Amino acid sequence: MRAAILRELPAGGTVPYSDSRPLAIEELATPHPRAGEVGVDITFSSLCHSDLSVINGSRPRPLPMALGHEAVGRVASLGEGVTHLQVGAKVVLVFVPSCGDCRACAAGRPALCHRAAVSNTDGDLLHGPALLRGPRRERINHHLGVSAFASHAVVAAESLVPIDEDVPDEVAAMFGCAVLTGIGAIRHTAQLAAGQSVIVYGLGAVGLAAVMGAVLQGAGSIIAIDPNTDKHALALACGATAVGTPEQARALVAEATGDGVDVAIEASGSAAVIGEALGVLTRGGAVVCVGLPHPEAQLTVPALGFAGAGKRLLGSYMGDARPAEDIAFFVQAWREGRLPVHLLHTDTRPLDQINEALDALAEGRVIRRLLVP
Repeated sequence: MRAAILRELPAGGTVPYSDSRPLAIEELATPHPRAGEVGVDITFSSLCHSDLSVINGSRPRPLPMALGHEAVGRVASLGEGVTHLQVGAKVVLVFVPSCGDCRACAAGRPALCHRAAVSNTDGDLLHGPALLRGPRRERINHHLGVSAFASHAVVAAESLVPIDEDVPDEVAAMFGCAVLTGIGAIRHTAQLAAGQSVIVYGLGAVGLAAVMGAVLQGAGSIIAIDPNTDKHALALACGATAVGTPEQARALVAEATGDGVDVAIEASGSAAVIGEALGVLTRGGAVVCVGLPHPEAQLTVPALGFAGAGKRLLGSYMGDARPAEDIAFFVQAWREGRLPVHLLHTDTRPLDQINEALDALAEGRVIRRLLVP
């Protein structure tokens, strides 16, 4: 199998990545699935800011690591005990393989699975230690239980959601992270009600998916904010009712709502933006944080806004999603023409061009670039 391996961080986060080339496509022995695991031939993987965050040091992970966590593929082999999947089935890969038994799973919050958090952090799989090995038999860590920048992946069966054949692979590939996280933040974490107002900071794939989610929930005003004005037309196509730069956000909120929005989605990965989002809420409003700030970033905000104005600050990991039922909902909404996920797909390139793809993502030139192994 071929996989994109990060062996060390580029010195000083050296860019352009097309020159420093932090990811190398390597040949690895194809592992066999253990009990509870599944081998998947990857059809398309998708480059996400969470992958970039590992490379630039914002999301520390054990190295060496085979990166990639958003993909679609076909079941190639089944480990012992896996009976609900068939070889040849099309599947979406999900980066939190919920165990079903921990406190979070028992409470109906599989995105916060305790066991998955440990295995994902350690570079392992849910059912055992990392399987991937380099040419000298050295351990290669798994990325979020998936490692999708590859021709093949072995994952926990819990990392897979079957998806119908009528959904194009180029659309299905984006359901496992961007759509789950963005729409989930609206539906599950914020529990947005019809007619409420929303502002979304950061118009990458997750932010744009949140815009689509707001449309699905029947939001009134949907304000989309990004300093990159090239993304504004796409936000309007996704359903935003107004677009602007961060400097224009307060004026747009005042024009649309008078006294503040009901929900603010922070999808920029900036602690400063969290503070800005709290400042545009109406009384009782909520900021939902889905971005990944640097681990050393700190947040300082006026404390009185919480008890004094009933404002809420909510964290949202993978959109508090319940992947199997959520993806079924997304598929039906897509069939009905209510979820234009295809708008997130910028283009498709071969996996060998992954370092160049990192530059395009870092510079804001692409939303979702799909990679073919």
